[in-house]
Amino acid sequence: MNRRVVALVAHDSKKLDLVEWVKYNEGTLRECSVYATRSTGQEIKRHTSLAVNLLLSGPHGGDAQTGAMIAEGKIDVLIFLWDPLTPQPHDVDVKALLRLAVLYNIPMACNRASADFLISSPLFNANKPADA
Repeated sequence: MNRRVVALVAHDSKKLDLVEWVKYNEGTLRECSVYATRSTGQEIKRHTSLAVNLLLSGPHGGDAQTGAMIAEGKIDVLIFLWDPLTPQPHDVDVKALLRLAVLYNIPMACNRASADFLISSPLFNANKPADA
């Protein structure tokens, strides 16, 4: 069985929410290959025993790097807890990442409620096709 590849991204004000969500879903995520932007991934590693592949930090190209992985077919699921009320200096990269996830039909959650629905879906745990 091929492992799902999950990308985790969170703006600073949402990192605690994402860490709590990851802790709650650690068992399921352990069966996946997990990538995260640097500071988000470091927080996850600090609070869990989950193996996390670190990308660049979001403002330093991590959002763009995640988007490139989506375009290359290397990401299956995106959990991006973003803050709609705080302006981001790299907002162009954030919008590009969200656009690519939609363009490439990647299941995406932008808040904890949708992340809960996504990870608890029977489709999340279905075998990933070998050619995907």
